[in-house]
Amino acid sequence: MADSGLFQSFQLPNGTRLKNRTAKAAMEENLADVKNHNAPSKELVRLYRVFGAGGAGLILSGHVMIDPYAVALPGDVVLADDIPNFDPLPWKEWISATQNGGAQFWLQINQPGRQIKKGAGLPVYGPSAVPMEMGSGSLNKMFDTPREMSESQIQGVVERFVWTARKAEALGADGVEIHAAHGYLVSQFLSPLWNKRTDRWGGTLENRARLLFEVIRAVRAAVSPKFGVGVKINSADYQRGGFGPDDLTWVATRLKDMGLDLIEISGGSHESPAMTGTHAKKPQRKSTQEREAYFLEAARKLKEITTIPLMVTGGIRSRKTAEQVIASGDNLIAGIGTAIGLMPDLVERWKRGEDPAPHTASSWVLSGKLTSAGQIACVQYNLHRTANGRSRWVGVWPLLAVIIFLLNENSQAKASRKWVHVLKDAKAQ
Repeated sequence: MADSGLFQSFQLPNGTRLKNRTAKAAMEENLADVKNHNAPSKELVRLYRVFGAGGAGLILSGHVMIDPYAVALPGDVVLADDIPNFDPLPWKEWISATQNGGAQFWLQINQPGRQIKKGAGLPVYGPSAVPMEMGSGSLNKMFDTPREMSESQIQGVVERFVWTARKAEALGADGVEIHAAHGYLVSQFLSPLWNKRTDRWGGTLENRARLLFEVIRAVRAAVSPKFGVGVKINSADYQRGGFGPDDLTWVATRLKDMGLDLIEISGGSHESPAMTGTHAKKPQRKSTQEREAYFLEAARKLKEITTIPLMVTGGIRSRKTAEQVIASGDNLIAGIGTAIGLMPDLVERWKRGEDPAPHTASSWVLSGKLTSAGQIACVQYNLHRTANGRSRWVGVWPLLAVIIFLLNENSQAKASRKWVHVLKDAKAQ
């Protein structure tokens, strides 16, 4: 069974090779050492040692924050130039543990923009002062309205992406993926729903894409030719009037000459979580929720206009579907998130001829956006079990997982606020 094209090595544009055409997609682990300036924790190292042995050719980290003053969740790791007394050892341990199985390890680097929850003690900025629309009730009170960013703040974001990418290479990572999807800052600039600016950063698609292009060019110029540089981008925002397929095509044609080694195709945001198979304003039928490879059709269209490797992520959980993905084009890679989160050795099992298709339990209690939150919480529950050397519970009840997630987040937030205040005081002196 191991002679499948899925397990053949794959050369990236930078000349390096992946051992096969599978990738472990980014998942938000919330396993930073919050008492040590959100460095990688021993638990995170343990988790990624397991991922490294799991068989994937490329392993992407959960998103790494590039700014200690802009952190999506308190348990996210932070790699920034203003971390006091920076200790490289936890980072090197994390990276080397992941690479031990022969996979490349890339850090996904991100700035969340307006997607920072209330209570974090952090200022919230975005391209424009457009609030999050999470629907009625408590969900709509989770986020503050952002303040519009100044020209100097935008340039500061570009500089932070560059610093973090260069540092990632120095620490031993094989590449970085710039997060421009899921409603985070770069995605916010791309979308006419969230970017209402009238200066050179807003209005036309060319202006809205300026931040993405400047970040990519600056990062590519700052790292070595053999260091991987990729981007994760939405196929669509899945909201009326947002970034859509035609916009993606326009952007992709201009990415061809920017030295990228990978484009990951995804979709949605906190407001419309299509990346989990759930549309906020139009709940999907069960038959639709159970389908796999949500964004394969978008990748099939892009492969006609670019030779850059395309990573299709979203819902893949069976070997059959992964093979269908790579059969759709010579430059396609199958990205697996949830299924690997539930079964870290999934790719090795496929290679042995097995075909498990792990998935989270369904819930009769959670609906709408809470369905997506439940799925994410179930995966994170199992990530934490693996990180702590405990057996996984793939069928954990979504409501229970959400409760555990919220309790853990609250505990991390208290510790995070303490060191952020210390950082603010040090900066003011």
